[in-house]
Amino acid sequence: MGSAAATPPPGGKPTQDELKRAAAHRAVELVEPGMTLGLGTGSTAAHALDRLGDLLRAGALPGVAGVPTSLKTEAHAARVGIPLLSLGGGPDMKIHLSIDGADEVDPDLNLVKGRGGSLLREKMIEGAGDRFVVIVDESKLVPRLGCTGAIPVEVVPFGARHTLGLIREVFDGLPGFHARLREGSEDAPFVTDNGNYIVEMFFEDGIRGDLRDISDRLLRITGVVEHGMFLRMATTVIVANKDGTVAVINKK
Repeated sequence: MGSAAATPPPGGKPTQDELKRAAAHRAVELVEPGMTLGLGTGSTAAHALDRLGDLLRAGALPGVAGVPTSLKTEAHAARVGIPLLSLGGGPDMKIHLSIDGADEVDPDLNLVKGRGGSLLREKMIEGAGDRFVVIVDESKLVPRLGCTGAIPVEVVPFGARHTLGLIREVFDGLPGFHARLREGSEDAPFVTDNGNYIVEMFFEDGIRGDLRDISDRLLRITGVVEHGMFLRMATTVIVANKDGTVAVINKK
């Protein structure tokens, strides 16, 4: 693990938003001219988009383009002047580096992502690249996945409540577990960019057990499209700490 100093604000510790910005800016330092980037979704990734836009307008990163992981990111990237490509945009297209935030990071650099609803596109794009750099503040570090909130599962709308029941069966009898369809506006189900629904899984004290086995069991359910556990995908995690330092943790 290496670290680099971040400048705390005068008279106090950095805010959570300032920590997110510090981690994002450190990640953008890894971007080189000519790279194609996976562009993440969420409040932390938004700082990376803004920084990339600044550098592109200054002429510092010629030839850089991005593949957005959501419609929201697509609009943000276009607004700050990042040229955009689509996944599989040509036979020679290659994603060199993806930068995104995470909802949780465990000691093995497994992640929970997708509480904003973009998990499928995030996993497709970030799994297709050479490197996946995750940017977080230290509040996202957890001993086990599922400790701080929902683990999302994207499901097709047809038979969604039946699929919800099958997901519940995977954890039948587990104390403190519950799952529900995520609601959007006016008590209707939340709809992803792909036109699907999200099941939210909650655990009393995080997931215990073999994460790969649990992943496989969920993905074998007909109607499940993808889940928000990103297992062994991150190559680097950049963590902004409350003391003003920025730590870089590389996959072992």
